[in-house]
Formats: sequence, C-alpha cells, structure tokens
Amino acid sequence: SKTTTSSLDKAPLSKSLLLVPSALSLLLALLLPHCQKLFAYDLHAVKNDFQIWRLICGRIICLDLKDTFCSSLLIYNFRIFERRYGSRKFASFLLGSWVLSALFDFLLIEAMQYFFGITAASNLPSGFLAPVFALFVPFYCSIPRVQVAQILGPLSITNKTLIYILGLQLFTSGSYIWIVAISGLMSGLCYNSKMFQVHQVLCIPSWMAKFFSWTLEPIFSSSEPTSEARIGMGATLDIQRQQRMELLDRQLMFSQFAQGRRQRQQQGGMINWNRLFPPLRQRQNVNYQGGRQSEPAAPPPLEVSEEQVARLMEMGFSRGDALEALRASNNDLNVATNFLLQH
Repeated sequence: SKTTTSSLDKAPLSKSLLLVPSALSLLLALLLPHCQKLFAYDLHAVKNDFQIWRLICGRIICLDLKDTFCSSLLIYNFRIFERRYGSRKFASFLLGSWVLSALFDFLLIEAMQYFFGITAASNLPSGFLAPVFALFVPFYCSIPRVQVAQILGPLSITNKTLIYILGLQLFTSGSYIWIVAISGLMSGLCYNSKMFQVHQVLCIPSWMAKFFSWTLEPIFSSSEPTSEARIGMGATLDIQRQQRMELLDRQLMFSQFAQGRRQRQQQGGMINWNRLFPPLRQRQNVNYQGGRQSEPAAPPPLEVSEEQVARLMEMGFSRGDALEALRASNNDLNVATNFLLQH
C-alpha cells in the first residue's frame, strides 16, 4: 500500500530538489568544507548586520548530511503533490511556505527571548527544511490513511507510517531544528488553509512558470515508467501466472478507466463501469458450452463506502469520478486513488 507511484515521472521540480541541493551538500561536506560558513543560517547576522544573503543561502543548502538524506527521502515521497496539482502550484506552495517560515523563525526566536529569557543559538539548522515540514500539512489532510498491518492491539502500520517516522527523525536530528519544524508547520497551515489569501500573494507568476518549463523541465523531466513488472526469482509457475494476470488486469483497468473518462468528457453522461470492469474472478470462472463462451448475468451495482468517497473528494476529485473509480477497483482505495492521479 503505497501513497505514491514509482519513479519521478511528471515531477521535474521534485527531481531538481532531490539532485541539486543534495549534490551541493555533498560538495560542501567533502570537497569545500572551508566554504560551509557561507551557508550557515545565522539569524543574528541577518538581523543585526542585514546579511540577507545568509537568509537565502542558509535556508536552501543543508550542511548536515543526515538532514540532507532525510529531507531528500521526504521530498521523494511528497512528489505526489506535484503530480496532483502541477509543478506551478507545487512550486508556489514551496515558495510561500519558505517565505512564511522565515518570518516565523524570527518571531519564535524573539518570543523565546522575550517570554522565557532563552537566547537560542545564533545558527539554526540550515537547508530546505521548513518547506519539507510544511508539506506534512497537506499530506496529513489530503492523503487517505490505509491500514497495512496491525501490531500490539490498537497500534497499526499504515501507508503513511514510514513518512511520519522520517519526519520524526528529522525533527530530532538537532538542538534547534524544532524551531524550523514549527515554523514550517505553521507556514504550511497558513498556506494550505488559504489564510489571509497568502496563496494569491506568494505564488509563481505564469510567465516565470513558462520560462522554467521551457528551460529547466527538459533537463529534469523523467520518462514514463515501463509497464513491465519484474517477477521475483525462485517464484513458482503458479505464482508467476497469478502475478502476470494481476498485472494485466490492472493495466486493463487503467486503460479502460482513461478511455471511459474521455468518453464521458466528450459525450456527457455516466459510464456503466460494472460492464467495463468485470471482476477478475468472474473472468476466470466463465463457462464454455458447446465451444462458445457464455457470460454470467450482470451482478448488481457494487456498494461503495461513503467514507472512501469522502476521502477521495477531500483530495479534490469529483463525486462522480470517486464513485466510478471505487466501483472499478472493487472498493480498493489505493487503486482508485492511483487511477484518479494518473488519469
């Protein structure tokens, strides 16, 4: 049960955020350690000496390789938002959360000193960390929680558990990283809830999006994943046949789902999804009489969980698409989500 599909296709911005800052972090750590001081996130220098360049450099490049690794894994998992909203909206969210979190960093430092008399260290953890923490807000609100396994009674492992563990690891990696984390979460809440119309002010202009799409997207774009699935070595013939049949069944559902949506957009009206997607077990149990195939009677419409429909609608899909995708996937929320995201 995955929250995202494989590879980095349709996510050039996420790919650039994975490659460029990580490469610069490795370069500074291994080859140019004497230049790391230029990328230190020193708020006192920004406030007292007006060194604005420190604010920009210190909040882009990570100087701690552990933070670089954790933030890269989180960006890779959060690439689903770029696929869903597009690169421009995703970039606008990152820009808005980056600017707002810088303001919240100053406010938190001043509040600590004013109310508690605590003077924080001059250097906060550097890197593109606050926008990464901000992405936990839409991740919590819009990605459905699907149980994978249950351990120790009420405790369960879901498709989101690993991402939260990575976030906790990043949250506890340094002394004052909690300041960056809290400011990131606050900025994510402000931007995601559209408070004070921040999303309209801090956004990427269309001309800039077109410019970067024309110049940088060809460099960081990824090819579509191949449809061929690997079969584990040592698997029996029966297991291989079953895996291949499940793969073919899913490919058929993908293609027919996309075709059905195109027909509905062109003609209007609803599509009989039960006719387009007969369950796999019914196709396997078809009886043959006199060398001719006899089809079973059409089953009654599948009951769809309103809770799952609501979850898909919270993710931005229409009720009609949510109903048809759930019926087509036999009430499998993960498969239905992948259908709607990829088509």
